[in-house]
Amino acid sequence: MRERRWRPGAPLDVRLTMAPHRRGPGDPAWQAAPDGAIWRTSRTPEGPGTLRVFVDARAAEVVGRAWGPGGLWMLETLPRLLGADDPVADFRALMERLEFGGHALIRELASRYSGLRLSITSRVFEALVPAVLEQKVVGREAWRAWRWLLRAYGEPAPGPAPSGMRVFPEPEVWRRIPSWDWHRAGAEAVRARTIVNAASHAGKLEAAAPAEVDRLLRALPGVGVWTSAETRQRAHGDPDAVSVGDYHLPSLVGWSLTGRKTDDAGMLELLAPYRGQRHRVTRLLELGGRRPPARGPRMSARDYRSF
Repeated sequence: MRERRWRPGAPLDVRLTMAPHRRGPGDPAWQAAPDGAIWRTSRTPEGPGTLRVFVDARAAEVVGRAWGPGGLWMLETLPRLLGADDPVADFRALMERLEFGGHALIRELASRYSGLRLSITSRVFEALVPAVLEQKVVGREAWRAWRWLLRAYGEPAPGPAPSGMRVFPEPEVWRRIPSWDWHRAGAEAVRARTIVNAASHAGKLEAAAPAEVDRLLRALPGVGVWTSAETRQRAHGDPDAVSVGDYHLPSLVGWSLTGRKTDDAGMLELLAPYRGQRHRVTRLLELGGRRPPARGPRMSARDYRSF
């Protein structure tokens, strides 16, 4: 076991900052313990690792403890995971310029969630796979597939991790998953092919500069604007990566800022004053925005295992 203590120097909500890396209830790679600690596993450049993060309130420090071959790497990158490289100062400067024209709700949410930071994992393929699984399906359907695949093909988490935690498999393992196991997981052939093909390019994706990742991702068959944005939000903490094509986001943005539903084009128009920080704004709205009243049936989960 290795340990690192880090003092953020500004308000930091650890759980809120790390929450985007959780893929639904029972995620084998992310768990919150009853004592408030967050457990996370990762396939690092040095190998599998387990990280436990908690706050030492008396010392005003965040404490990271790590196990496995990738443990040291996880501790070295702990500040980035907790938003040390988040350009939040740019957002504050933008809001000052928009003092008279910006949406009051955004300012209020920024104050309410002042401990929110944009997290960086620097693991592109690890963020891409669950994003592909979430394409055009409801969350619980994608999360079910994610749990099944990690439990079947991920290795046990190093160290004293909570029972059932697994480490994201290597790209070669994803390439070898047979068609019948994709079916058992509930992922149809299109999403399976997208992940298998992306696994062949994982090395290039990890080595690319953040500015190049969007182009490389969208050059892959089956990866579009939404999937690229969802990946970059988590892997590189891109504050401007808008999830265009999301089922719920345009309505949330429109209703929160104007009291009316809108589409992708309308959402981008509303977010235009926040260019450079549009993902951060949508993240704040997801936390405290106003959702339109529900009308009609919800999108149902499909089960490809029965097809």
